[in-house]
Amino acid sequence: MEIIQCTPVDLATLRAISIETYQDTFAPFNTEANMRAYLDAAYQPEKLAKELNNPQSAFFFLNEEAVAGYLKLNWGTAQTETIAPEGLEIERIYIRSEYKRRGYGQQLLTYAEEVARSKQKTSLWLGVWEHNENALAFYHKMGFQRVGSHSFFMGDDEQTDYLMEKPL
Repeated sequence: MEIIQCTPVDLATLRAISIETYQDTFAPFNTEANMRAYLDAAYQPEKLAKELNNPQSAFFFLNEEAVAGYLKLNWGTAQTETIAPEGLEIERIYIRSEYKRRGYGQQLLTYAEEVARSKQKTSLWLGVWEHNENALAFYHKMGFQRVGSHSFFMGDDEQTDYLMEKPL
């Protein structure tokens, strides 16, 4: 198992993994129209290319024979919220279905913490859907506490994400 930083050359793979893992996680809870609207907006190649080229963001693939999942980190002005200006945001952490329950989520979180410490950040934070019980339990186990919430739009459906933070 290895964690490697993505580059613009990885755009097509990143897009495919993003769509696959997002659909696997959230399609059962949302309409097809809202899923399509979200996926079309969030993972269009131009948007992902801009994110890949942002000097205050980084994507990392988790490889085990093939890409098993990925992690997206933001700091500074790339963060999607201002709850932790000196923190590091975990914007995305997704594991492909066939690789789940192998401890890879924990490995990616540990890696995110290492990156945060190397950048002298004071905390890690993330947003997680209020109804994603497995993720909520996992993040609590890993030391995150709820510090707020915000609206998240899946197409025309307003949903709530809990904002969770872990001091370093």
